[in-house]
Amino acid sequence: MKVIGNMEMKGFGFGVWALVTDDGTTYELKGYPAELEKEGLKVEVEGKIRDDVMTMAMIGKVLEVESYKRL
Repeated sequence: MKVIGNMEMKGFGFGVWALVTDDGTTYELKGYPAELEKEGLKVEVEGKIRDDVMTMAMIGKVLEVESYKRL
């Protein structure tokens, strides 16, 4: 699946990076490069939803990044 949104630091413990779409859907990213860790960075991410993964933050579905593009 492809998702377009902005990178945001969500406040949980030390914080967790998330991709937030224009409609407000939040995805917790898995397997992404550190260069995406920039507040407000607009990206298109292609990946798959991992229903078999749980996280401490539990801020949204886990999206495992297969590829990405900065917009």
